[in-house]
Amino acid sequence: MADLSYQDKRYLEKMFEMEGGYVLDFSNRTFHDFIYDSIKINIEEDKYYKNGESKARRLRAFWDFESNYIVGLLIENFLEYWLIQVNMNERKTNDALERLHQECTKISMRLKSDIIVSEIDVIQEVEDDRDFSLLAKSIRESINKNEPEVALDRLHTYVMKFIRQLCENHSIVIKKDESLNAIFGKYVRFIVAKNKIESEMTARILKYSIHVIDAFNDIRNNRSLAHDNQILNYSESLLIFNNVTNSLKFIMSIEETINMENKKVESKSVDWEDLPF
Repeated sequence: MADLSYQDKRYLEKMFEMEGGYVLDFSNRTFHDFIYDSIKINIEEDKYYKNGESKARRLRAFWDFESNYIVGLLIENFLEYWLIQVNMNERKTNDALERLHQECTKISMRLKSDIIVSEIDVIQEVEDDRDFSLLAKSIRESINKNEPEVALDRLHTYVMKFIRQLCENHSIVIKKDESLNAIFGKYVRFIVAKNKIESEMTARILKYSIHVIDAFNDIRNNRSLAHDNQILNYSESLLIFNNVTNSLKFIMSIEETINMENKKVESKSVDWEDLPF
């Protein structure tokens, strides 16, 4: 359930013209299409009809069922749609309507800040790798829908591809059939040997993470949708997601440092006598 106060709901209902069961100028079909395109949720599901069939009643049910983040995201998309319609139709606004829009924007921003995986932004799409991008997009959609347990197998695949690519970038020799914890261990040993870690504590955390990743193999094989399993519970799935994404964020910071150092070395290696001036 989204954390919406009575006053929040009054603002939103006024903004989206929900009196009489309507939502802005949407028909039933465009209402469904807009929401699905925005957040990949089918507003025609039975649960959203608990209060009645109108668009406004289904939107109120949506607020009751969905997470802060996903409700905030849909509110943001509705507000953008409202602005587009105002501009296209050259509708006049007044100070009261603009203040109402500002209040609803604040509600959206507050709700969107409450995402269940704090570092989900590290799960990134890659322009020149369609499979990797689709994988990242699918994982983020599951988190946006507050369903970390159904994305554990894809998270494992993502991390495997991510670490393999890093090893390839640094010419770390790995075998095709090596497990995730094995290739992660090689990468950790590489950055430790290259003195990219400043403290013994950080080195120990990373080395212990190898054992954590080893346990992730078991989760993927026996407690995820990768096979016909009983999937892991929500709370533990969320813990795994946050632990893994935090580790990925740290690794990405290490990679940024390495890239900056490599650029400095390349700039120093320029032979100034060969330059034409």
